[in-house]
Amino acid sequence: MTETLTNFIHSKLFTRLIILLVGIFTVWLLVQLIKKRGLSRIKDNESRYRAKKISNFLGVFLLIILSLIVFSDELRGLSIALGVAGAGIAFALQEVIVSFAGWLTILFGGFYKPGDRVQLGGIKGDVMDIGVLRTTLMETGQWVGGDLYNGRIVLIANSFVFKEPVFNYSGDFPFLWDEVVIPIQYGSNYEKCKEILMGLGKSVENEVTIESKNKWKRLQLKYRLEDAKIEPAVTIVATDNWVEFTLRYVVDYKVRRSTKSNIMLSLLKEIESSNGEIKIASATFQLVQAPDLNVQIKNNVL
Repeated sequence: MTETLTNFIHSKLFTRLIILLVGIFTVWLLVQLIKKRGLSRIKDNESRYRAKKISNFLGVFLLIILSLIVFSDELRGLSIALGVAGAGIAFALQEVIVSFAGWLTILFGGFYKPGDRVQLGGIKGDVMDIGVLRTTLMETGQWVGGDLYNGRIVLIANSFVFKEPVFNYSGDFPFLWDEVVIPIQYGSNYEKCKEILMGLGKSVENEVTIESKNKWKRLQLKYRLEDAKIEPAVTIVATDNWVEFTLRYVVDYKVRRSTKSNIMLSLLKEIESSNGEIKIASATFQLVQAPDLNVQIKNNVL
C-alpha cells in the first residue's frame, strides 16, 4: 500500500493534479478579486450585472483551457474518437448550442437586459436573470388583468431570440402609447368633452413628456425614425350609435394600467358634474317597422 502511494506521488498524474488544483485556486482568487475590486466600482446596476456574468464565464473558460493543457497528453489518444463522435454530439446538443449562441447575442446584441419588460415565446414578463442557456421572467398577465405580476417564474430557452420575435416594452424607449376611448351621446357638448379629455391628457404629459422626448431623440440618433408626436391628442369619430372620443397619450410602461384607471375615474367625475351637457352613450336599437302578424283562431267543435 505504501509503495503504491509512493509511486502515485512520484507519477506524472499526481503532478498534473497538483498543477490543476493550484490553477483552480488561482482562477478562483482571480475571479473573486475582480468581483471585489472591479465590480464594487461600477455604480450602474446593469453594467455591474453584465460584468459579473462575464467574470463568471471567464473563470469557467480559463478552467477548461487549463484542464486541456494539463491533460493534453492523455487527450491526444481521444482526438480521433472525439472527431468521429463530434457530429453526433453536435446534433444531440444542438438546442444547447443554439441557446448558448442566443445568450451571447442577448448579452452583446442589446436585445434586452435584466429589468426590461419583454414578451418571449408568447410569455410576457419582467426579466429577472439572463443565464447561459435560459432567461428567467417574472410573468405578468394570464389570469391577472393588465400588467400585474401573477407570481409565476418562467424559464425560457435563449434560442427563442432566433426563432420568434422579441417584444421589448422598456428598451431604448421605456414608454408606451395608450388610449382611453369613451362613447358620448349625440347632442352632447362636444367641445367641453374634448376640453376635459385634453386636460386629463395634459396631467399625464406633465409627468413623462420631457423624459419621453429626450428618449425619443436619442432613439432617432440610433435608428432611422421620424419625429413622433409625444403630446396628448384627442380624436373624434362619429358612429351609427354615438360620437367616439379617443384620448391618446404617452405613459411609462410600468404604470400604464394605473394611469388609465385614474384618467377614466377623473373623466367619469367630470361627466357627472357637467349637469347633463355630456352623456355617456350605450348601444341602442331602432325598430323601423313591425312585421305583419297573421292570427288564426280555430273553434273546437264538441
